[in-house]
Amino acid sequence: MFCDDEKCKGRDVGSRVIDSRQSADKLSIRRRRECSECGKRFTTHERLEEFELIVIKKDGSTQAYDKSKIVSGMLRACEKRPVSINQIENIVFLIEKKLIDTGKREVNTTDIGDSVIRHLYEIDQVAYIRFASVYRSFDDLNEFLSELNNILKK
Repeated sequence: MFCDDEKCKGRDVGSRVIDSRQSADKLSIRRRRECSECGKRFTTHERLEEFELIVIKKDGSTQAYDKSKIVSGMLRACEKRPVSINQIENIVFLIEKKLIDTGKREVNTTDIGDSVIRHLYEIDQVAYIRFASVYRSFDDLNEFLSELNNILKK
């Protein structure tokens, strides 16, 4: 920490935390500190660094990660199916956690789509086939039937 007191002349000196409190918005922590050189007290505000993901689309363009797009795609696939919004939100949480845990700041749409497909297959195969038909861009009925046959074999 840098103390702005005349004695310390803006040098990086040690300090000890006297008091910590969460801010009203719960996005930062307010800390009262005491300079170990001169004893002057000062306040710091610390924020968690947000991890912003960038999505690389199939055409090579990029955009900021938006979980609402995953939720809306899953909601469409799960329409009139026995899949709750809580299940969908849990899946999205697991996908986000996996993406963040990799430590990469850029992620391909195929990684996200493949994760969604794996989770949907486990909870509802009709929703899975609906999502897969759009995600994998089935061109004709034969591709659709091939995917259905793969499910039936499993």
